[in-house]
Amino acid sequence: MDSIDPTPPALTAPPMPAPAPAKVTRDPEGTRARILAAATEEFARHGLGGARVDRIAEAAGTNKRMLYYHVGNKESLYLAVLEGAYEHIRVTERQLSLETLSPPDAIARLIGFTWQYFIDHPEFMALLNIENLHRAELLRGSDKVPSMHSPFVRLIDDVLKRGVEQGIFRTGVDAVQLYISIAGLSYFYLSNVHTLSVIFGRDLMADPEKAARLSHMVELVLHSLRA
Repeated sequence: MDSIDPTPPALTAPPMPAPAPAKVTRDPEGTRARILAAATEEFARHGLGGARVDRIAEAAGTNKRMLYYHVGNKESLYLAVLEGAYEHIRVTERQLSLETLSPPDAIARLIGFTWQYFIDHPEFMALLNIENLHRAELLRGSDKVPSMHSPFVRLIDDVLKRGVEQGIFRTGVDAVQLYISIAGLSYFYLSNVHTLSVIFGRDLMADPEKAARLSHMVELVLHSLRA
């Protein structure tokens, strides 16, 4: 098989915004955006229980009364943050144009993107950890998140079907299981990188180690898919 470059293309979706306090009294959309940005940082750092609404309001340049007006109570704000985090990664994934690539290149690009996204957005991983500690109690109440995932799963399934039709991939691979495996390969490494670095006596966040990890993940997944 020809060598495959897993490096994702330059994407235009903006990074998840950092809070930028400002006094804006007649900009409801801007106020809500600043509240969500400040809340994302607060929840990722302190968790649902430790986050403080007054700190979020101060960082967003507003007050608690306005915060409650725009997003509701603390749990509603937390759910809005979760939905925003999932929406951001799904919007960015759609720019990968997997449908335009050969099946192996598409899978390699997805792996490369997922790896780099987790590196660039540690707040996303933190929010996933927090919500899993709470057994996804609030996420279960979201109508938005399931609908975000369905189109992307269909896109992966289309890549797999094209691979089977071209005689490159084996049959019987479930798109959801594949995506969970791809995300898990990156997630476990990065969420445990400090302990793993100590255990194995290697700086696993050094550039050569990260490059080796990405290459290993691509090879591992593509080997599992080959016909």
